[in-house]
Amino acid sequence: MSGHNEDIDVFVATKLHDDKNLEIIEKAYQENRIDDAAREYLVNLYTDSMDWFREVFLTIGKTFGAPKAAVHKYDYASDTAINEPITIYDINPLEPYLVNHRLDEDPMRNQFFVSTKGHQIDLAVSSIVTVIVGAQKSVSRAIDKITGKYYNDYVNEVAQTAYDVIERTERVASAKAIFDKIHETFSKSFITDASTTVLRIIGSGHEKISADLVRALDKVRTPYARLEDVWRIKCLFDLVPQARTFIERICNKWPDKIIAVRDKFFDITNPRGYRDAKLILNIGTADKVIPMEIICNVRTFFEFEHQTHAAYEQSRRAENKKVKSAAQIENQTETLHLEGIKKYNSIICECVEDLFDRIGWNILYSIDNEDMLFDGFPKISTVYYPQKIRDTILEKVDNAVENEVFYVQNAPAKLTKDQEMRIFRWMAKFILVAAMPYSYADWSVPTDTMAGKFFNFIMKELQRYYKK
Repeated sequence: MSGHNEDIDVFVATKLHDDKNLEIIEKAYQENRIDDAAREYLVNLYTDSMDWFREVFLTIGKTFGAPKAAVHKYDYASDTAINEPITIYDINPLEPYLVNHRLDEDPMRNQFFVSTKGHQIDLAVSSIVTVIVGAQKSVSRAIDKITGKYYNDYVNEVAQTAYDVIERTERVASAKAIFDKIHETFSKSFITDASTTVLRIIGSGHEKISADLVRALDKVRTPYARLEDVWRIKCLFDLVPQARTFIERICNKWPDKIIAVRDKFFDITNPRGYRDAKLILNIGTADKVIPMEIICNVRTFFEFEHQTHAAYEQSRRAENKKVKSAAQIENQTETLHLEGIKKYNSIICECVEDLFDRIGWNILYSIDNEDMLFDGFPKISTVYYPQKIRDTILEKVDNAVENEVFYVQNAPAKLTKDQEMRIFRWMAKFILVAAMPYSYADWSVPTDTMAGKFFNFIMKELQRYYKK
């Protein structure tokens, strides 16, 4: 049986790659590109790669359970799976792979379906999550980020933090002078000991602010601590509430391992128009932090990501090569992302259409307003819109139903206003938890159906909220 030999080959290849990574880290250290603290951090991340990759693998398994289909190799260049099933012996930190799991806690499970010819059922939204497990991040790329973008951001934060503390107690001119001196000093070499360096810069005579200054500077993340994607996976969901259910489950399952959570699905302030959620999980120990980045995206949006990633890479190169301005590339990227949002919201509107009859039947035949089959689906989250906004929109929904702007068509029996309001209130809540708000106001779904008209009504009310 060849599996055993392949297993050994994978471990040997990974060990050789580890050794090469450590040589690159040491070379960067000897060239003074990184300091002692950064070297130690990188060595932790790039030593025993197979052991850490095993933790990535186990985390996915503990979260989802067994795969629901064959595991395939993955090609980053084309953002597609390679039609070549692989076994557990082939899985290693040097090559990405793709696997499909099911989200058992899916709040949308089996709700979106259509009956086709011959009583066949087609799922419009599934509980299947596509998980792309990334290969280990290139150590050279990691060092470039630590000494480049991450370091620049770090220095800017250090200088601004010092300025804010000094300006509160002393003259603005003094704060500005220290601000400039910090930039000058930190530009000469790679420095991550901010508090010691800044105290040396300001010298004596500032003892009364030293404690506040050190306390504030110690909160600024070092450039190497910003490197969180050496180990990374991307999860693709059909709908946003599924992704949020997944994140909530991770946070409840391993609260002590959560480093950071960022939910940007509904963030219209991102200049690139990008919408996703990110969770950073420590797969190491309390004493030896090994961050793993979990990116959550919706499937339709991901289809545009390959195009936007190519534009983003072109934008990075444009900073040095004046082929095309970075601003032009940024606009192109934003346009592609907006197309992704439009496509996603069109699907949500179709879901609203599919649900209308089923929601109506459940409300119509529930007795004395008891909990109906759909209560609690999907779960209302407080991550994005405050209760006041939801209450305001639901009040407007009630008024619109009262004035017969919206009404249930083809009902099997005469509905009371209260029953109609319950139907439209439920659909409004679904739209609020599932649809992505727009950063623009000049696009609507087709309005030839009641579902389309109602969807546009809710989205325009959200637009009012964001404009305030």
